[in-house]
Amino acid sequence: MARDWARYWRADSVPVEAMHAHFTSHVYHRHSHESYSFGVTETGAQAFTCRHGRHVSGRGMVMTFNPDDPHDGHAATDGGFTYRMVHIWPEFFASLTGTPLPLFRSPVIEDAALAAALRRLHLALTGPAGELERYERLAGTARLLVRHASGRGGGTDDEPPPRRPAYRVAARIRELIHEIPADLTADDLAVAAGCSRFAAYRAFSAAYGLAPSDYQRQLRIRVARGLLSDGVSPARAAAEAGFADQAHLTRWFRRYYGVTPGAYQAAVHGRW
Repeated sequence: MARDWARYWRADSVPVEAMHAHFTSHVYHRHSHESYSFGVTETGAQAFTCRHGRHVSGRGMVMTFNPDDPHDGHAATDGGFTYRMVHIWPEFFASLTGTPLPLFRSPVIEDAALAAALRRLHLALTGPAGELERYERLAGTARLLVRHASGRGGGTDDEPPPRRPAYRVAARIRELIHEIPADLTADDLAVAAGCSRFAAYRAFSAAYGLAPSDYQRQLRIRVARGLLSDGVSPARAAAEAGFADQAHLTRWFRRYYGVTPGAYQAAVHGRW
């Protein structure tokens, strides 16, 4: 059985990141990205839950995740899977197409031309291609992608519908999590939301697709990710983001991004 491996890359001039990986035993914890995330499976198959359903992406299939789209992931076959992923931040993606932010409703798409375009884009982003070719690949792939969009999104900070009581509860809890970076208790959430602990947990999980603890941890991961991008050491990033230590950050960072904080930082600063 092939060992797991992953490589990460980030562009210097545009808000785009890319990943190429093979996983057999790695399991992604349920999480979401600030970006649109588009992937093509090259070998094997991977299974994941997203948008209230379980999906499998096999060879040649394309995956589409909207910003803040909670999902997990793991190998669906004994031999694992190999895939390429491109993360494009929302405002830049809209600029590539000249349209409002699209909403993708199907997490898995069968489109051979799109799969080929994504693979060529990934190779251009991570290879010796010039900036003009990379931009043209980005724009061309974006145009192919939006043909599969069936609606329009509002960006990464969408709030749940405010008129339903459960969603108002969820929004109050979300505000508390953003305001207080320290560890919170179930009682803290219940008091903020004005309901029982169970009702608070249920309302938040239904609205945002993540448990409150997962949502808070994800915010911390994003803080650490920003610090790593700025050149802060993994140990210091862990402390400033609220993790117990570097090992704690590393464990969760891999479960969210598939690579260690050090590998991510090396990619950001061009030290592959």
